[in-house]
Amino acid sequence: MSTERVGLVSTITSVLLLLVHSNLLISLSATAVAVSTIVLADLSLEPVPLFIVFAATLFVYSFNRLTDLAEDAQNVPDRAAFVERYGKVLLAIGGVLYLLATAIAFVTGIPAVPAMVAPLAVAVLYSVVGVKRILLVKNLLVGLSWGAIPLGVGVYYGHLFTLDILFTFAFITAALTIAAVVFDIKDIEGDSAEGIATVPLVVGVERTKRLAAAGSVALGVIVATLVAVGTLHRQYLLLVPFVGYMTAYSLLARVDRTPLFYGFVIDSEHLYLAVALYCTDGLV
Repeated sequence: MSTERVGLVSTITSVLLLLVHSNLLISLSATAVAVSTIVLADLSLEPVPLFIVFAATLFVYSFNRLTDLAEDAQNVPDRAAFVERYGKVLLAIGGVLYLLATAIAFVTGIPAVPAMVAPLAVAVLYSVVGVKRILLVKNLLVGLSWGAIPLGVGVYYGHLFTLDILFTFAFITAALTIAAVVFDIKDIEGDSAEGIATVPLVVGVERTKRLAAAGSVALGVIVATLVAVGTLHRQYLLLVPFVGYMTAYSLLARVDRTPLFYGFVIDSEHLYLAVALYCTDGLV
């Protein structure tokens, strides 16, 4: 490989790692969940709910990265070094955006503005109170936190108690719970040292991979069945290859996979889904 090509690959890798370590990628992925919900519920795409999701996610993950330094120093040393250097700045930026999002929600009269405190409560429960140490509870908390995005979209548009919103809430909650369990595979050494109970530590990595894959397949069967009987419209069929993707990364996950695998294969999955749904809106 030529020197120029090596330099280009190195630059691209550095940029991708910056997106992963800075929490920009995960925040965009959460925003993509809002986009997918809007498309599936046949709502108009507006910037305010997307900004609120992005700001809240950036704040929560920036907060958690600082509180999780002990585990990350062993699990993801490069990210820990990045957070030690830039973590407080990112938290400050996330905090300012979070406050701005709250102010926008208040000024524009969005219903359930007090619920804007929920992201902060989740961050405190996860890292400060120590919910992350309880087997499966932390995974479900992650799933429910992301599942709250479709619910927030429903509140914003006044469509909370509709089939599209409620099903998307259930689907995203299940999908992110599975993803959180798979993520614990890469953290197994640090979690063990910190005394944090996780599924891979309790049942082993290989069994965890099979359980995550089985859960993903079950999600696909549920979606396909509900579309077949007419409960969900045909665009939901795009969730079937999505859970196929989940099944694949569940089986391919390993302790020694790089941050780019977990960042761009797993964390970015909802970006890919949102693009697919948006591009096929009205065609399926």
